[in-house]
Amino acid sequence: MWHIAKRELYDNLNSLRFALTAVLLLALMLTNAMMHLREHPGRMQAYHSGVAGHQNRLTSNANESLYKLAEQGPGYLNKKPSPLRFCAEGGETFLPRGVSGSYHRWGGRDGLESFWILGYPPVTPNLRNISPDVTKIDWGFIIGYVLSLVALLFTFDAISGERESGTLRLMLANSVPRHTALMGKFLGALISITIPFALAMLVNLLVISTAKDVHLNTEAWGRLGIICLIALLYTCLFLALGLLVSARVQRSAVSLVVLLLIWIVFVVFTPNTLASIVGGFSSPMSSDEFEERSSQLEDELEGELLFKYYLHPKDTREDMIKRIQLGGEYVTEDAAQQERLHETLLKQQISQMRRVRAAIRLSPVTIVQSLFESFAGTGFERHLQFLENVQSYAREFRTFIVDTDRADPESLHIFGIQVGMSQKSVAPEAVPKFEDTLSFNKDFNTAAVDLLLLTLFVIVLLSGAYLAFVRVEV
Repeated sequence: MWHIAKRELYDNLNSLRFALTAVLLLALMLTNAMMHLREHPGRMQAYHSGVAGHQNRLTSNANESLYKLAEQGPGYLNKKPSPLRFCAEGGETFLPRGVSGSYHRWGGRDGLESFWILGYPPVTPNLRNISPDVTKIDWGFIIGYVLSLVALLFTFDAISGERESGTLRLMLANSVPRHTALMGKFLGALISITIPFALAMLVNLLVISTAKDVHLNTEAWGRLGIICLIALLYTCLFLALGLLVSARVQRSAVSLVVLLLIWIVFVVFTPNTLASIVGGFSSPMSSDEFEERSSQLEDELEGELLFKYYLHPKDTREDMIKRIQLGGEYVTEDAAQQERLHETLLKQQISQMRRVRAAIRLSPVTIVQSLFESFAGTGFERHLQFLENVQSYAREFRTFIVDTDRADPESLHIFGIQVGMSQKSVAPEAVPKFEDTLSFNKDFNTAAVDLLLLTLFVIVLLSGAYLAFVRVEV
C-alpha cells in the first residue's frame, strides 16, 4: 500500500496539475489573508464604538433616574465580530450586526411614554446567498469549491488512466489485493493535495497571526484545528468520488466529464436551486401584515385600558393611584404584546432558514460551509447564539430595574409610568453589562449532525469505490 501511495505521490509531484494547484492555493490563501487584515480592524473599531455608545447611554440614563433607565432601555446591542471570519464569511454579510434594545413605538400621551422593546432586524438573508458566497474568498470558498475540484482532477484518471495504459493489469498481476491498491491510490492523492494546501494554509495563518490587529487566543487555534480536520474529511469525500467514477468508466476523458458534471450539479447548482424552491414555500409574514397586526393589537389595548386611564377620576389619592396603575398597566402590556409580535416574526424567519438549510444538506459544500461557520463563530448559527445572549440580557436588565425600584421606599412600585417609579439615580457600575459570548459546547452540538453526515458520505463513497474497483475487468 505504501509503495503504491509513494508511486502516486511521485507522479503527482512531477505533474503540471500539482504545480498549478500549489500556485493557485497559495495565491487564494494570501488574498484571503490580505482581505481579512484590511477589513477586520474596521469591523472591530465599529464594534468597540458601538459598545462605548451603549455604555455611555446606560451611564447617562442611570445618572438621570431609574425611570429613565427603565423607559429608554439598554440601547443598541452589538454582535462581536469573530477573529476567524476569514475561515467562513458566507452569509455573515447579510445578517444584522446587532439588535435594538431601545425600540419605541410612540411618544408622550398625557403623561405616558412607550417603553422599550427588543427590535429585531430581519434575520433571513437573501436566499440566493444561503450557499457560500463565491464573491468572498474565504476558506469556505477555497476548500468548498477549489479544493473539491482539485481532488477530482487528481483522481479522475487514477484507475481508468492505468487501465488505458495497461499498467493496471501489471499491478494486479503481482497478487496485490485490490483494496490495498485502492487505498494506496487514495492515500497518494490525499498526500499530494495536502502538501500544497498545508503550505498555503500555513502561509495564510502566518500572515494573519503576526499582524498586530488580529489576536487569536487558544480557543481560536483549537477551532482552527477542527476546521482543518473538516477540510481533510471533505477532501477525502471528493477523492473517494473521483476513484468511484474512475473505476466505473473505461476512459479518463469520460471520467473527467462525468466528475465535472457531478461537481457542477452538487456543488454549484443544487444549493442555490433548493434554497430558492424551499424558501418560497414558507415565507414569514410580510411587513404590511406585521404593521396591520401591530395596529390591531394597539387598538384592542386602547379600547380596553387607555380609555379607562383617560376617564378615571383624579379626585382622591386612591383615585390617583388607581389611575397611575391603569397607565402603568397599559404601557407595560403594550410593550409586552408588541415584543411578542416581534418574536413571532423572528421565529418565522428562523424557521424558514432552518427548513432551507435542512434541504440544501444534499450538497456537501453546504455541509462544510455550515461546519466552518459553526466553528469560526460566524453565520446563521452564530447569530442564533447572539440572539440568545440578547434575550438573556434583556431579562437580566428588566429584573434589575424591578429589584432596584422595589428597594426604594419612596416609590409606588408601579412599573411603566414615571410617577409610579423611583426617581433616584442609579450607580452606572451597578447596571448589568451586555456580553456577547460564544459557547464551544453549543457550537459542537450544532455541528454534530453535519459532521456525522459528512463522515457518512465519505464512508459510502469509499465503499462504492471499493465495490466498483473489485468488479473492474483488466
